[in-house]
Amino acid sequence: MNNTPLIIFDWDGTLMDSEGEILTCMRAAIDDLRLEPRSDDELKNIIGLGLQEALRTLYPQGSSADLLQLTARYRYHFLESPRQPSELFAGARAMVEELHEAGHFLAVATGKGRNGLNKVLQQTGLDEYFHITRCADECHSKPHPQMLHEIMDHLGVEADSALMIGDTEYDLQMASNAGVKSLAVTYGVHEKQRLLDCQPLDCLDSIEQLHSWLKEKVNLAA
Repeated sequence: MNNTPLIIFDWDGTLMDSEGEILTCMRAAIDDLRLEPRSDDELKNIIGLGLQEALRTLYPQGSSADLLQLTARYRYHFLESPRQPSELFAGARAMVEELHEAGHFLAVATGKGRNGLNKVLQQTGLDEYFHITRCADECHSKPHPQMLHEIMDHLGVEADSALMIGDTEYDLQMASNAGVKSLAVTYGVHEKQRLLDCQPLDCLDSIEQLHSWLKEKVNLAA
């Protein structure tokens, strides 16, 4: 097996400041179908889950047909409707570039669908830096460990050489379920105590703190 450190990032709320865009698209999809509105807290809570799991959480009594329609409308608004795209958090690009330059394996494990992730990877130009990515429409949704298992198997990396970084308890629970260490960031959607309850290695409040932590603990200069 390969001993090269593997750093796995969540995308939304960890590398990209996309909370507002996700909420806007979800509200628009809900309005399209004239469903009962959901609060900002309810919508924020499902960020990180796969789309099907997120919609079932929002509308547990909804029919399969309703959920399929809602899925289609959300994807339309995210992929096709004109609006200002989300931006990476300040410092995220430099951090990813430095990790890549240092020779670490880099991956993404996200609740996004494949088309959505490909869109933002191309928009940001970060697609060249990740060795592998996994999405919720090609694996089980977080917190199931399938995404991490497939990433590690593809790269030939054992769990003790991997680190999962995310802003939701779903990310941290997925890591625990896969036997992988985790690192939490608080600038995304879940509050700090909710993250601490998952017992990550550390809980960091900014990209700058995350970058510094990785420099010190993962030894970027090696």
